[in-house]
Amino acid sequence: MQIKIRYKLPPTTSRVERSTRPAVTAELRNGTIRNLNNYQYSSGGNISARIKHLNSEWDIDRVLETNAAALMLLGSLLGWKHSRSWLLLTGTVGAFLLLQALLGWCPPMPFIRKMGVRTAEEINREKNALKLMRGDFALNNYSVRGALAAAEKQ
Repeated sequence: MQIKIRYKLPPTTSRVERSTRPAVTAELRNGTIRNLNNYQYSSGGNISARIKHLNSEWDIDRVLETNAAALMLLGSLLGWKHSRSWLLLTGTVGAFLLLQALLGWCPPMPFIRKMGVRTAEEINREKNALKLMRGDFALNNYSVRGALAAAEKQ
């Protein structure tokens, strides 16, 4: 008898948010609203400066990939120089990275999210809301929450 297991991987754009505790996701969203409130009555130049800053903000994937690469290099180096036991670090970090890529979750992810690191989608929502507030997409005058809601629909 053969058992078939079917598992559908979560969509790339929402895999991390789906794996994050709702309270943490809500806090990150509230932080975005606070950011948008700071720019609600700002000039186009100030909004452009914020968008430029957001373009350089590191998302969760970049943070995890950088940390994983550093730990894998360290584990490999220590395994080569000192003890093969260090290669367990390299293997463990590789497994964590695979979990993150496929499921949007790995053991360090909740701690990094709690520190306020957002997904690329969350950063892009703030950028789109700022662009809406600046008037890039329409002539409508959006409130902060309205701009964010419209950006989330895009």
